[in-house]
Amino acid sequence: MNRAKEMADQIVRGDRLGVARAISLVENGSDMSQEILERIYSKTGNGYRIGVTGPPGAGKSTLVNKLARFYRNAGLRVGILAVDPTSPFTGGALLGDRIRMTDVELDREVFIRSMASRGSMGGLSKKAKEAADILDASGHEIIMMETVGVGQSELDIAGAADTTVVILVPESGDGIQAMKAGLMEIADFFVLNKSDRPGADQAVMSIKMILGFRSTGNSWTPGVVKTVASEGTGIQEVVELVASHRQFLEQSGGLQRKRKGRLDRKIRELIEEQLQVDFWTRHRQEALQRGLDLVVNRNQTPYDVAAKLISDFRKEVDLHT
Repeated sequence: MNRAKEMADQIVRGDRLGVARAISLVENGSDMSQEILERIYSKTGNGYRIGVTGPPGAGKSTLVNKLARFYRNAGLRVGILAVDPTSPFTGGALLGDRIRMTDVELDREVFIRSMASRGSMGGLSKKAKEAADILDASGHEIIMMETVGVGQSELDIAGAADTTVVILVPESGDGIQAMKAGLMEIADFFVLNKSDRPGADQAVMSIKMILGFRSTGNSWTPGVVKTVASEGTGIQEVVELVASHRQFLEQSGGLQRKRKGRLDRKIRELIEEQLQVDFWTRHRQEALQRGLDLVVNRNQTPYDVAAKLISDFRKEVDLHT
């Protein structure tokens, strides 16, 4: 039997080992991974994707752990992708969030995978999005994607998730920082974790005040939930708000629009990747090096060299059409 077909069948059956191997193939850029993803695509679309992001130390892993336990108690299968910074030595995930998810780590119906961001400026690597497709196809009804850090260049979690949760803590003036980082645009709601600390009420008021400047019309209005994730406080309220947002998206057509936009970006990424491969042939790499010498000596501009390379590429394409 075709190996890719065999692995795709294992994924659709929900075989944990098959899922783990497939994610490894995707993460390592195996030639087989694309065929596997193609074969399982028709089985995707049933898992609900929740993005969890926020500054380091906000308690993202603890919250995800408690949410996973809540969903499991409701009888749902849960997949967790914890996207960590990349190790400069191994290229793998640096923190390894699995060691912090003690409530669900032994549950056979919870699949946890730490993945490296692999230099992705969005904090969520392309490979993690493909891993989410694998978890989706394997029957995981809730898929949580936890991302590293948060900042202006780390907002692509909103494009990968159906519901995006931003976790903040009372300290450090997070309300103002949230506005600066553009989190007001990506958060479907906020969780103020560690809310038993001083300044929690003021932080909630600050976030709500900033949210008040948003013109929402008939659209969804983000809320703020106070939690103490380490004690399980506020977890049910978070789950209820996720459910409310999901219902809003389904009734308004927003869920279909989000997922269509996600596929639009995916197709564009695939095309750009293939064009990169097709463009940078050996002879074009050599032409670039020759052009660089002229640019360094100020005999040509970078724009001249780029235009010549593109022109030659188009001529080659025309010859084959």
